[in-house]
Amino acid sequence: MFIGEVVGTVVASQKTDNMNGLPLRIIRRLTPEAELTETYAVAVDVVGASHGEYVLIATGSSARQTQQTDTRPVDAIIMAIVDTWQVDGQVRYTKQIPLETPI
Repeated sequence: MFIGEVVGTVVASQKTDNMNGLPLRIIRRLTPEAELTETYAVAVDVVGASHGEYVLIATGSSARQTQQTDTRPVDAIIMAIVDTWQVDGQVRYTKQIPLETPI
């Protein structure tokens, strides 16, 4: 597994039938210190992640362990949207939740 940032979307009008309905996102890998790397992956998004969100990625056979990806040719999946993480007792990232605008 690794943590990454959603940086884009892949649109494929022609793909195998069993991949229809699965959104594809481009993920840029992060270091444990929340620094961007130059490593990218394409992952199936089953949790509805948005551009700019930090996500947890499962790869390999683990990516096919969900109802949405079982028996599909998937090698990477967004399995969670990250709210916060710590390394050595220090918070490295906390998701910024926008305040609601008063009506």
